[in-house]
Amino acid sequence: MQYYIKFIIKNSHLLLFLLLFGVGVFFTINGHNYHKSKIINSSNQMVGSIYETTNEATSFFGLKDENKKLLDENKKLKTLLFNKQDTIENKKYFAKNSQRTYDIIVSKVIINKYSSYNNYITINGGYKDGLKKEMGVVNSKGIVGIVENTSKNYATVMSVLNVKSKINAKVKNSNHFGELNWNGKSTGFIQLIDLPRLTTIKVGDTIVTGNTIFFPDDINIGVIHKVYTDQKTNYFTLDIKLFNDMTNLNSVYVIRNNRKDEIESLIEKTEKPEVKE
Repeated sequence: MQYYIKFIIKNSHLLLFLLLFGVGVFFTINGHNYHKSKIINSSNQMVGSIYETTNEATSFFGLKDENKKLLDENKKLKTLLFNKQDTIENKKYFAKNSQRTYDIIVSKVIINKYSSYNNYITINGGYKDGLKKEMGVVNSKGIVGIVENTSKNYATVMSVLNVKSKINAKVKNSNHFGELNWNGKSTGFIQLIDLPRLTTIKVGDTIVTGNTIFFPDDINIGVIHKVYTDQKTNYFTLDIKLFNDMTNLNSVYVIRNNRKDEIESLIEKTEKPEVKE
């Protein structure tokens, strides 16, 4: 207590000045509407700025939850979309079997390599999440690649920007298909080879998935940028400008075809029939 008394006596002149200054400001504000309005406006701006900053901070920390909700919603929508066409085309089968053809698993890219000829992507989902080899991977813009290997918590994906990647694709609204290959030159373009020259095409036409068990039909890939004709064969080679920016990947959707094993088993039996003695 004695310390506070000494402090007041020592700084009595300053404290008296501040008291009188405060009283003067108070009477000035209350006696003049102009000054009063200015103070109120300044106060409102300060309070508004504080609320805005608080809301922005709250929104920022809530982005993770909002993003998860959005991914879950997209997962549901893609599941419905990928199964819709299959359901329409196989009504009798679905009447007996309620299992969906395609299931979707949400994952996230943690490593993305795109500067070599054999590019791979690592995602944070593994066999504990239901991921297996040879599952298709897409995002909101189009195809990304195919799962190559899995561990308990992670998986590697062979990117479409890999010279070893081979995925069937077709011209949209057509049943003519070719094989997607990458020539290793540009991250923004991929090549479609062995497309029959009977196909009616033009620059700007959309290329989508088709004739493959890794992906449902009609998932976007890109648009035709250039057309090359091989005079020695009956096929086109196309440069396709990708819809996806393969150098900027984040969340992805892994597609599980629940009938893939059945289809492959049937094909294997057909191509390698049992030898009768």
